[in-house]
Amino acid sequence: MTGVSTKGIHGADHLARVPDVVPPINISATFRYDDDPDTWVKAEDGGKPLLDNYLYSRVSHPNSEQVEAIVEQITGYPAVVYSGGMPAYNAALTYYDPKTIAIGHAYHGCRGLANLWTQKFGTKQISIDDEFGGNIGQGDLVHLESPVNPWGTAIDIQAYADRAHKVGAIVLVDATFAPPPIQDPFQHGADIVLHSATKYFGGHSDLLAGLLLVKDAETKNKLVKERVLLGTNIGSLEAAFLLRSLRTFDLRVERQWRSATAIAQHLNDNIDKLSKLTKVYHSSLQTEPFVAKQLVNGHSPVLSIEVTDEATAKSIPGKLKYFIHAVSLGGVESSVHWRVLSDKAIAPNVIRISVGVENVDDLIADLDQALT
Repeated sequence: MTGVSTKGIHGADHLARVPDVVPPINISATFRYDDDPDTWVKAEDGGKPLLDNYLYSRVSHPNSEQVEAIVEQITGYPAVVYSGGMPAYNAALTYYDPKTIAIGHAYHGCRGLANLWTQKFGTKQISIDDEFGGNIGQGDLVHLESPVNPWGTAIDIQAYADRAHKVGAIVLVDATFAPPPIQDPFQHGADIVLHSATKYFGGHSDLLAGLLLVKDAETKNKLVKERVLLGTNIGSLEAAFLLRSLRTFDLRVERQWRSATAIAQHLNDNIDKLSKLTKVYHSSLQTEPFVAKQLVNGHSPVLSIEVTDEATAKSIPGKLKYFIHAVSLGGVESSVHWRVLSDKAIAPNVIRISVGVENVDDLIADLDQALT
């Protein structure tokens, strides 16, 4: 079977329009119609298909379709690309139009958008740990995030999916923290999968993108039609950057999750020697049986730590040499984030660590000196 690295480089070869080894950035906003009038289809007759038929870049363009082709090769599922993770999540809410959303600990942006839907449309919200029977039903949405931001720990997707499907609810899994091939949420009951492609698919902290993965072409086509009206297709430049990133996707993610696992294990094993460290969170440290079934090809490239107090947490970023203090994650450069700067639900002694592709021994030594 063709490997992920090969798919990341050659997954869109069939869409090449020019002999360039690197696909060009298609900056045109609009495209010429075919010269043969017999090929024209009036709007009242349905028009031509939206994909593989370039009309207007808000609909699709060569770079966006190449991105989707490669992601589909990597993941094995139909993919729709968006201008960011939040537009992708909003597209899912628009598509399903749930009357109730069950949501647990999740990225604060997703919770904020759910709150906006509650404010604007009266969408009810419950916790994923509330009783589903009587609270949610057919067509409602269960929003799961695994691994969880900022901890990098996993929740049991299958257990929640089984509960949701008993009452006819739809299961959305935000799998940003465990990109393929680490985890396939569809194998554990997901109905739709969300990725902030800004993170690991992009991997260089220089683009915004989002992805929805679905189970069938019909759902993809419906999402594409709605994307045209929402105006949230990815831009040509960002898509070109993302194509660049997909060429090294497998190499980067493999290095990042292995290094993150080594760091988590080291910190946890040496917690008594690191005077400022009190707790380490990471999927590799979990012992529940579902973790091994769910994270079949690795662990999250993200972990979090608790330190002794808020003042210590504020001081740690300034003591690190190889970890940039910045929001977001998934880049080739390692970063830390004092999480309370953007998420009010997190305790002030928590630091999130996003592991890049630097030498892991250098990263461990850097953390050791900062935590002592």
